[in-house]
Amino acid sequence: MAFKLDKISISGREVLPIIEGGKGVNISTGLTAGSFASAGAVGTISGTNPDFYDENGNYIPYVYDSKSTRKEKHDSLVEQSIRGCIAQAKIAADVSGGNGRIHFNFLWEAGGTKIIMEESLTKTKGLIHGITSGAGLPYALSDIAAKHNIYYYPIVSSSRAFAILWKRSYNKTAQLLGGVVYEDPWLAGGHNGLSNQEDPNIKQDPYLRIVEIRKVMNEINLQHVPIIIAGGVWNLSEWSKYIDNPEIGLAAFQFGTRPLLTQESPISNAWKQKLLTLKEGDVSLNRFSPTGFYSSAVNNTFLKELYARSDRQMKAERKQSEEFSKEITSSNGITKFYVSAEDYVKAESYIKDGFNTLLKTPEDTIIFETSAVAEQIKEDQANCMGCLSACRFSNWSENEKNTTGILPDPRSFCIEKSLQDVGHGGSIDNNLLFSGHHAYRFATDPLYKGGYIPTIAELVEKIVIGD
Repeated sequence: MAFKLDKISISGREVLPIIEGGKGVNISTGLTAGSFASAGAVGTISGTNPDFYDENGNYIPYVYDSKSTRKEKHDSLVEQSIRGCIAQAKIAADVSGGNGRIHFNFLWEAGGTKIIMEESLTKTKGLIHGITSGAGLPYALSDIAAKHNIYYYPIVSSSRAFAILWKRSYNKTAQLLGGVVYEDPWLAGGHNGLSNQEDPNIKQDPYLRIVEIRKVMNEINLQHVPIIIAGGVWNLSEWSKYIDNPEIGLAAFQFGTRPLLTQESPISNAWKQKLLTLKEGDVSLNRFSPTGFYSSAVNNTFLKELYARSDRQMKAERKQSEEFSKEITSSNGITKFYVSAEDYVKAESYIKDGFNTLLKTPEDTIIFETSAVAEQIKEDQANCMGCLSACRFSNWSENEKNTTGILPDPRSFCIEKSLQDVGHGGSIDNNLLFSGHHAYRFATDPLYKGGYIPTIAELVEKIVIGD
């Protein structure tokens, strides 16, 4: 029996149940979104620090005055992000030719998200048909959507998360709930929705989790609202039991990883070639993100160094005690800590290997780093531009005091710096390289045989027939 994929209603129009996954910073663009929409599907623009341009179409980098305060940098980031959203929405509308649907995607815990949403939607009226948000509980998403009369799509990874959102907010604007995105926290790329009650090392069957979401939705008369399945989706023929299945109900599918390797994808050629060489297991689920969330990324030098940094960690105290009896001194000759006799042997080894600078963490531990890396960490923390609502790396927060009140965590990193760099041609080995766990399939998928890179239109054609 031939694979069959019927159109469904998404954001007020009959389209293919194929949705581009939102990838920020600056990876899901107006060009990629417009190309998906042009093919009769749903394109997605990342609203997290998107690119914008001058009157000649030249990219304008996100630049900050080094003398500015964090709050001033944050305000500038918000202003620039709004300009980027507007620029990308116009491109998407032009490229789409009026076909398909175009959505914005926002990282809920990004800095200034609600302001950026509000201003961007006001200034792109008629160009955007829906807004998607996850990485946190986007409770105000429905209120913002209602204000602008567009559809909204929360990203969740469990029925519990959706139930909380529904009771707290969404029940008031059910008519604009365009879909519920189930994103598998063990397979999706980027930030994942693993809760503290779930073991990152024990994968759960997405079918059972999706059925639970549908049960909750049916109980509140949302049978007509599709569940958008995301995370680990590659060939739809492998997901045939999810289509026309009463237990799942109306379904659509989101593709985040496969669009990376297309002609329209803005990532560098080096990044694209790297994707073609990945093997199973090359993508790692980790918790280094300054958001505090789990995330999935290619296990390159950048990630390996973060693992090694955390491994060079031990409990330490400022004052000597019976347990913490051995004194160690940082490379500046001033900063001193006391460690146990057992850990002292490891500390001497780290220092001998050049990791002679001691950095305090928020958890009564210290890590050992080279003086050069330690200085870079401190510089990056000082240069924080408030890209998150709360950052554990720099201790920035959007609250009144603009601080979390917690010691900055040197085991993390500046995510804005890394994503902006790799997104504009920077090193693919020394930056964060977000990816879904099935990226290894590029190497064996016939579509990419011989290093072939398809257009988005070609990719959608293959997806429609189940390939």
